[in-house]
Amino acid sequence: MSYPSLKKITLTGPFEAFGKYRSLTLAMSKRELLGRYRGATFGLLWSLISPFLMLGVYTIAFGYIMKSRWPHTSDSTGEYALILFVGLIIHGYFAECLVRSPTLITGNPNLVKRIIFPLEILPWPMVLSALFHVAANFIVFACLHFVFKLYVPLTIFLVPIVVAPFVIFTMGVSWFLASLGVYIRDIPQVTGVFATAMLFLSSAIIPVDTLPEKYRVIFALNPLSFIINQAREVALWGHLPDFAGLTLYAVGSAVFAYLGYAWFLKTKRGFADVI
Repeated sequence: MSYPSLKKITLTGPFEAFGKYRSLTLAMSKRELLGRYRGATFGLLWSLISPFLMLGVYTIAFGYIMKSRWPHTSDSTGEYALILFVGLIIHGYFAECLVRSPTLITGNPNLVKRIIFPLEILPWPMVLSALFHVAANFIVFACLHFVFKLYVPLTIFLVPIVVAPFVIFTMGVSWFLASLGVYIRDIPQVTGVFATAMLFLSSAIIPVDTLPEKYRVIFALNPLSFIINQAREVALWGHLPDFAGLTLYAVGSAVFAYLGYAWFLKTKRGFADVI
């Protein structure tokens, strides 16, 4: 089987595979989503219950016990919970993809042996399944927003525009980790710790404005922080996003996804030998 060289991979290459195998990708996404909750009493409802439980834990810990409040907002625990919820939705999506990516190939050895199977599409079903949970959680968020504030900002419909560049970035991460997970079997042990670090070193649960100046750069370099902040602007506070910032983020994400995809194609020729 021949593999395209780096020179032959266009910038849209990472998405051409999805378009070419769209039916297969969507079928795998549906199977993964339904299979995840197969046998569970509440089925797909767990996609809504789980974030609610996590939100409850953080709200009680930070909102009631520690009496934490977000700067420049009301003293309402409800608003604080909404702020946390947006951060947890974005982080939860990334953490799921981050933790699962290293085992995408090693967990499907039968597909690796099939020469004609396009292994490069394996991250797509995982990402699409995770995006389903993002959409479900933002619907719940909108309901909670109405309960606490008696209105829902129309700018919430801009959330997909905010999230789209982050999805592209996540695909790049997934291709890199899926390949590395084949050759370095310790990767899955590290990603869980890294996902937790990404939570506490982002603006998901910590207001960056309250931190000493010397630490803010760490949070600013976290790829989650910008997306979380922009998601809050449109979903919570009714502001337009930073389109210039999103454009730069999208360009950087596209380049990163291209590199991840190229790396995956270059290294996948050795998967069968290792597995």
